[in-house]
Amino acid sequence: MWWRLCCLLGAGLTVLVLLCFRSPAPASLLDCGDQNSPWCTSKNRIQATQGQGRGVSSAGNPNNDHLNDVPHHPLDPLTFKEILRVKSVLIASHRRLFSSSAASIHTLELDEPEKSDVLKWKPGDPLLPRRAFVVAFSRRRSHLFWVDLGAGEEEEECRVTRHEVSSASGYPVLTGRDLDVARSTPFSDPEFNRTVTARGVPPSMTRCVPLPAGWFGRHEEGRRLVKVQCFSGEDTSNFYMRPIEGVTALVDIDAEKVVEVTDSGAGIPIPQARNTEYRRIKTASSPETPTPTTMMPVNPISMEQPKGRSFVVEDGHRVKWANWEFHLKPDARAGVIVSRAAVRDSETGRLRSVMYKGFSSELFVPYMDPSEPWYFKAYMDAGEYGLGTTALPLNPLNDCPRHAYYMDGVFAAADGTPYVQPNMVCIFERYAGDVSWRHAEIFSDDEIKEARPKVTLVARMAAAVGNYDYIVDWEFQTDGLIRIKVGLSGMLLVKGTAYARAEGDDDFFGTLVSENVIGVIHDHYITFRLDMDVDAPENSFVKVHLEREETPAGSARKSITRARREVAKTEKEAQIRLKLYDPSEFHVVNPSRRSQVGNPSGYKIVPGGTVASLLDPVDPPQLRAAFTNNQIWVTRYNRSEQWAGGLLAYQSHGDDTLAVWSERDREIENRDIVLWYTLGFHHVPCQEDFPIMPTVQSSFELKPVNFFARNPVLHTSPYVEGDFPVCSTVASSRNT
Repeated sequence: MWWRLCCLLGAGLTVLVLLCFRSPAPASLLDCGDQNSPWCTSKNRIQATQGQGRGVSSAGNPNNDHLNDVPHHPLDPLTFKEILRVKSVLIASHRRLFSSSAASIHTLELDEPEKSDVLKWKPGDPLLPRRAFVVAFSRRRSHLFWVDLGAGEEEEECRVTRHEVSSASGYPVLTGRDLDVARSTPFSDPEFNRTVTARGVPPSMTRCVPLPAGWFGRHEEGRRLVKVQCFSGEDTSNFYMRPIEGVTALVDIDAEKVVEVTDSGAGIPIPQARNTEYRRIKTASSPETPTPTTMMPVNPISMEQPKGRSFVVEDGHRVKWANWEFHLKPDARAGVIVSRAAVRDSETGRLRSVMYKGFSSELFVPYMDPSEPWYFKAYMDAGEYGLGTTALPLNPLNDCPRHAYYMDGVFAAADGTPYVQPNMVCIFERYAGDVSWRHAEIFSDDEIKEARPKVTLVARMAAAVGNYDYIVDWEFQTDGLIRIKVGLSGMLLVKGTAYARAEGDDDFFGTLVSENVIGVIHDHYITFRLDMDVDAPENSFVKVHLEREETPAGSARKSITRARREVAKTEKEAQIRLKLYDPSEFHVVNPSRRSQVGNPSGYKIVPGGTVASLLDPVDPPQLRAAFTNNQIWVTRYNRSEQWAGGLLAYQSHGDDTLAVWSERDREIENRDIVLWYTLGFHHVPCQEDFPIMPTVQSSFELKPVNFFARNPVLHTSPYVEGDFPVCSTVASSRNT
């Protein structure tokens, strides 16, 4: 049967992939064509070969051999061989569609098995049938494919089981090839070159970035558009601080042509390179970055683990630590996905379910400048760029501490060829001197001083989405708490101005952070999808309202606070806007699982970084990002509702978002439900953000509430001096 032949050919392509890693990527999916094509020199293609044995073996974990990886768990990501098999079957079954040089694959990932089947599966059971989901783009249409890979054996029959042409308003996430086409195309346009040269920057020193055009009406219809804006790279690696203000090239990335060039920045100088360098290097305008003379030296510090790590990673993705077990995998769009998170009960020893699946679903970043070169800047970084595909290798000892375990991402390039995103995720234990619990008793004849150290487990990913870096931590505590923390660093996206100093009343739509440089006001909203399964999939969402109540006559008190519990029946009842003077708690509980004193087992979301959008709900960017209208949503579980901004978010109209799904008002009481939370930042830039921002971070928590019978870390052991080696102190600089 020809389908079987396609699968066997997929194994043969294992040899071909090595050749493709040595050579640039093919211009189409059918050959390894033009070595000078934009995709051949793209960032992703280069990443696939750096320090990774031609993109095959991980530098962080040298025992990994991605060419020979096999799945062990139903949620394990697709392997090298599986990606190649998907590519081969797509070519064979839809050759005409993929013969176009402009055909590209934007998503090629595991189509996860049905949730009910995954919940029944146990380690040692036969692997569930493997399927792939593909989003491809050809002839200006988005194509969705579902490919059956059988149980993962090459001799199993594989085939395309379903093919749809999407009717959604948006387009798929941009590929590395799309970004390179957008960046390189303007340099073939005479008008663009004349414009840039006239502003005093030679094309050879021009650094350009591709920016999503958004959607604002008919002008953006029917074609994939990118707005390219440029900077001067002379005398600094930090070109973001030297904008060629007002110059924009509108590029049709499928036609590979410039639609128009605009320049509204006449008279605005290119900011100077002085004081923009952030690396410890020497440049023509800046000596090596010194250590501040006003700062006392801080000696290197590290958490040592004399007995090694306390956690294990089994079969590449199953993490076990203390009382926690979960599945962890890198993802091209979400960055990292945590699944099947379960904690062991300290009383019974039983492993209890907490969350089926959690990940960052979308990241919305609107800028607040209405001028022509800025109004469109309202990005959805996950759905337009991909948080995983922009995650560069983590830096040992700086991004992640000693003893960290590194995990690679294996993704598909635009031509369907697998590549490695090396050291994309790190896992480590953290102890920062925090206390897990303590008590010192003063009203006792015996001296009582008990304390326990707090050690946590962290899974970290950092996405470098253009100028911004997003550090996302999933932190697990032994008391059952999960903390999700987001850190923002990197560069401001700045605006050039003729002003060298602020005069007090200037309306800049931001802050003058340096001479001729404005940091434009903007927001960040990170929406997390949290499929909570507290002890089982059937859960309820409870709003615990804290209300003032007058006391009865005769009491010395005038008022007290009472807690009133309200179970949300439908999705609309679970749309929550947080209010400081209307405090509430929000619990996800299992009504059928109660403690020995009668309380339903639950977890509560502890909000943090609560930021509300101030944009008009009908403003085009806010229509597309209506999932930020509330901080909390709860929806009925639907496996197709993964991405808060829609599956096809690029230039979308906002017709397939979390806000749209929630309006269906499905019943959610005692059902399989999904909790959504949006963590946010309002960013009014300041001079301290120049030339690179100190990291700012915020977090929220998922905390047990009546889940355990009592304190689950009550019987943990304290540390004693004998637990650690005796080390001699090296003389510090202040003593020499």
